[in-house]
Amino acid sequence: MGQLQFLDIAVIVGFFLVIFGIAAYYSKKGSKNTDEFFLSGRNLPWYIAGTAMVATTFAADTPLAVTELVAKNGIAGNWMWWNLIIGGVLTVFFFARLWRRAEIVTDVEFAEFRYSGKAAAALRGFRALYLGLLMNAIVMGWVNKAMEKIFRTVFPGFDAFLLVVILVIIITIYASASGLVGTSRTDSFQFVFAMVGCIVLAIIVVQLPEVGGMVGIQSKLSPYVIDFLPRIGEVEVGSVTSGVLALSIGAFIAHMGIQWWASWYPGADPGGGGYIAQRMMSAKNEKHSLFATLWFTVAHFALRPWPWILVALAALVILPREQNPEILLKENPALYQQVVQVHQTQSITETVRSQEFLDFYDRYENTVDPGIMYPKLMLKYLPAGLLGMLIAVFLAAYMSTIASQLNWGTSYIINDFYRRFLVKTGTDKHYVLASRISMFIVVIFALVVTKYFLTTISGAWEFILAASAGTGTVLILRWFWWRINAWSEIAAMVTPFVILPIVTYGYDMTFPFTLYPIVAGTSIVWLAVTFLTKPTDEKTLFAFYRKVHPGGIGWKMISDKLPDVKSDSGFGLMFLNWFLGVILIYASLFGIGKLLFGDYLLAATFILLAIISGATIYRNLGKQGL
Repeated sequence: MGQLQFLDIAVIVGFFLVIFGIAAYYSKKGSKNTDEFFLSGRNLPWYIAGTAMVATTFAADTPLAVTELVAKNGIAGNWMWWNLIIGGVLTVFFFARLWRRAEIVTDVEFAEFRYSGKAAAALRGFRALYLGLLMNAIVMGWVNKAMEKIFRTVFPGFDAFLLVVILVIIITIYASASGLVGTSRTDSFQFVFAMVGCIVLAIIVVQLPEVGGMVGIQSKLSPYVIDFLPRIGEVEVGSVTSGVLALSIGAFIAHMGIQWWASWYPGADPGGGGYIAQRMMSAKNEKHSLFATLWFTVAHFALRPWPWILVALAALVILPREQNPEILLKENPALYQQVVQVHQTQSITETVRSQEFLDFYDRYENTVDPGIMYPKLMLKYLPAGLLGMLIAVFLAAYMSTIASQLNWGTSYIINDFYRRFLVKTGTDKHYVLASRISMFIVVIFALVVTKYFLTTISGAWEFILAASAGTGTVLILRWFWWRINAWSEIAAMVTPFVILPIVTYGYDMTFPFTLYPIVAGTSIVWLAVTFLTKPTDEKTLFAFYRKVHPGGIGWKMISDKLPDVKSDSGFGLMFLNWFLGVILIYASLFGIGKLLFGDYLLAATFILLAIISGATIYRNLGKQGL
């Protein structure tokens, strides 16, 4: 099996035995009913629910994606997703308790819980298939692509896609056996296992003589590469990373000022949603829901990225790479064309090549696909046993994400389409069986998307963010403004698909600049549709408010008619906690980073600021009875 030795194989086999053991242990409980299968009986403690959220967002593509971001724009390239901290903390303090209080099975069910009439039913059915099948397949597809890339690097003599198919079948078997009650436990184990492995790899590669530790990284890479904050405009970096780092003012504003609240993205939905809402609704109570989401936000943004970033920086020091493939084209046009052709067909293992070709190919691959440098460092520098552990890490990351996506997507298809519109009076056993069959259907669809439709992972990310731009406002305001109706949400979902091709092909705009016209246009359309259509009927609004009682001026017209309902209050503390929560996450993120880079004074300042923010939040939550 290539570079794998017996000890590596033993570690990988041991990992699979643990996963199947956990799934088998919880299989009986997960088969009781759909509440157990999809929500773990609404009894998850915060640390299990929150860790399961983190594990789901730690996929096989994330270390590779972070490596690519660092290679192209330095550490500051991570602001593409660090901007989502603002929306993530908003979800913690404004929406986590509301989702748990709603006591629905899925966030798609919210459509008929909050709205009324045929439009609400149509919205629920459409979102069930749109998110559960189409968007879910795209997300699973890019995760499959990343795992396929890893398999191609680690096992060059095997069919990488076939290995992905085999692994997906294994995941579907254990996910369908135990439901969320088992998946959440396997997720927690996989996250801890994966983080330990990533930390081990980071320690080993940073301490290599070629790197020279953190001092070596700082001396061998340009300061612009290791800056935490983005340099606006183009900056010459030279040194190991040749070329420029570029982030225009317009792009930075699009990420920090628009993306976090305007676009739907799995795991970072404005107002919560998707598998994050599923975990919130599966928590023991409102307190556990809030603390689960807070733990997820801290771990996801502040704790998890640094091992990946350190490996990416070490890769920039060790592995040959250019900032732009045009440099290689000018250097040797004939060899460049050969390399491009081989890279497109992925047939290098079937062709006898000279050492000159292999070296040139390595530079080209690292240039156009820098994420691949992460598994290359694993193969090059890890000893027997540890290599097996890191391969198991990628398996753990991949499996936790796919298992969660399967359970989440299937919950939509069964609860919000099959049970709602097709078979309304089935038994619990019938729906659990239907859920298991649905998982295999979703898997097949995702594999087809992976094989024939997805070309790049980053392209899939950008499509989802652009195709959902403008919907975020509706997803947030539907909780706090009674006038939002089903047609508002339908208009917000449809409009981006009209504007996106116009600005992309008609005006040659690229992401993230496409966010500006799409968000503006979508906002105008959904607001107009809201006031041109009838509001949700009062009976539905009364029932929703009695159950959730979110409070606020946006519900005054309804709350005034329900004097017996105690509305939520304390919005001043909620906004303060939101502000402090953002400080907590960013201060923790930068404090850990500065500590790693040896800037102890600044690290202590950031960490102290994080501790003060966290303590104040804890005191404020106590005032709110949490």
